[in-house]
Amino acid sequence: MDYQVFYLSTGYDNYATQPCPCGYYNHPTKECVCGPGVVKRYLSKISGPLLDRIDLHVEVTPVSYEELARYDAPARTSKEIVDGVIRAREIQAERFKEYKGVFCNAQMPSRLVREVCQLNTAGVALLKKAMEVQKLSARAYDRILKVARTSADLAASPDIKIEHIAEAIQYRSLDREGWAG
Repeated sequence: MDYQVFYLSTGYDNYATQPCPCGYYNHPTKECVCGPGVVKRYLSKISGPLLDRIDLHVEVTPVSYEELARYDAPARTSKEIVDGVIRAREIQAERFKEYKGVFCNAQMPSRLVREVCQLNTAGVALLKKAMEVQKLSARAYDRILKVARTSADLAASPDIKIEHIAEAIQYRSLDREGWAG
């Protein structure tokens, strides 16, 4: 089928859901047939506390043949991606070697997030603005910092930079007030 899905990751488990009953809300080429308020009501079935526990909200839309067939630039190979993930996991293993039961960023308790996920002034300002505009919870704040730390690890950056914060904020799409109308 030509449906789009949301890919949701808690850091431990992964979930997927349709954006509306017909599956075509925000679809690039097909019209959603759901009536006014149906999409909002449909998505409201996913409770705020549950969304807070999900690290990544990624909207996945169908890709056209033309986009698939177009050759722009060589993409990273699977091996390059795997090697990057392995390096990031090694960074995390080293970071958490003194902490019992913590092996990766997703497992950090809040007190450790504050210690490990230090931001520069620009990062603080960006995250503060996102928290205010999107009306994010304290739990979402921690999730954003953990994802930003992971993004920095994947880039082999010792510091969380503004681009890592921006990327992590983008993964909170279902938290955005007004997203579904």
